[in-house]
Amino acid sequence: MFTVYVLYSTVYKKIYINHTADLENRLRSHNALATKEHPIQYRTWELFYFEEYVTKEEALVREEELKTKEGREYLWEMIRNRPRIM
Repeated sequence: MFTVYVLYSTVYKKIYINHTADLENRLRSHNALATKEHPIQYRTWELFYFEEYVTKEEALVREEELKTKEGREYLWEMIRNRPRIM
């Protein structure tokens, strides 16, 4: 299985879209490691949204869709309308 995921930084109001075969490990690396691929300045990332696909090709297609202007607008609308937990 391949997962397309969206991370959200509540501190910096940034989203990050990517895919992986190991979501748990990838999320850990985003929050624990400061590398070229995972910059430290936007930590802590929250897993905001994800979708699972059987093939990597399907995941890549969906990732590219979410990275378009329309895809990002869709994600920001979801963020704006999400329920707030007190």
